[in-house]
Amino acid sequence: MEKEMEQINLDCALAKEMATYNDSRIAIIDNLQNLNMEQAVKVKAYITLLCTKGKGSLYINGESHIIYANDLFICHPDIILERSMISVDFECHCICLSQEYVQQLFLLAGEAWDAKMFLEKNPILSLQPEEAELFNQYYYLLHSKMTNTPRKHQKELIDALLQAFLYEFHDALERFQKLKPLTFSAGENLFKEFINILSSSYPKDRMVASYAEKLYVTPKYLSSVCKEVSGQTASDLITQYMVKDIQYLLKKSKKSIKEISNELDFPNISFFGKYVKHHLGMSPKQYRETHYQ
Repeated sequence: MEKEMEQINLDCALAKEMATYNDSRIAIIDNLQNLNMEQAVKVKAYITLLCTKGKGSLYINGESHIIYANDLFICHPDIILERSMISVDFECHCICLSQEYVQQLFLLAGEAWDAKMFLEKNPILSLQPEEAELFNQYYYLLHSKMTNTPRKHQKELIDALLQAFLYEFHDALERFQKLKPLTFSAGENLFKEFINILSSSYPKDRMVASYAEKLYVTPKYLSSVCKEVSGQTASDLITQYMVKDIQYLLKKSKKSIKEISNELDFPNISFFGKYVKHHLGMSPKQYRETHYQ
């Protein structure tokens, strides 16, 4: 998947071409009319996009979505976008943040697992008019600070604005999903590091021990932390992300089942078939025939 797919980050030509402002940490985009996304791309940035007029359609991780005025699209790194189309009157306000910048600011240090899972399943949220207006206020203020003559505390002002925006967004999200209080325990920080490694790696290792080694903990401890934070063991989470990769390749890729098995580092096609049958309820061939797009 990553081997055959273009990646979009804030340094790529596509992002620089579309952006009103782009300094490789933050990009501001307000015009997508020249966007042509026939080929699937892997997004390596955090994106929030508010549709202010018109409508658009896009495939996110193989699922079709429609976005209308006052809808907010939330993109975490490593999602796959493809076949995006917008109406001729489509207008939007979009803020993009690089992964490195987010880590530097610790903007998402308190991001709850339940919020992340909710947004993975619901990447488009329909905002109320006052919520959309609040997003626009932050957008215009950030746009102004970034494009006008820089001042002495330019970076500090932008950092503070983004942190304030995150708190506003977290409060707005409560309307869609009851979130647990933000905490910063050592166990939750370890869990987030595990999810970051798991979601960004490809192909994914199926052994808990390999992730535990990278995090300098024992497999047993990692699994117990995952169970405490998310209600799922480390093995369950690895399987969940592994199955997403399998589903995408079987639905979208033109590669043979043997090639997919090899790409995902299964020991042989027989083991791959049993794995798919166990987790998807049918053989790879049956799944492809049922879902291939």
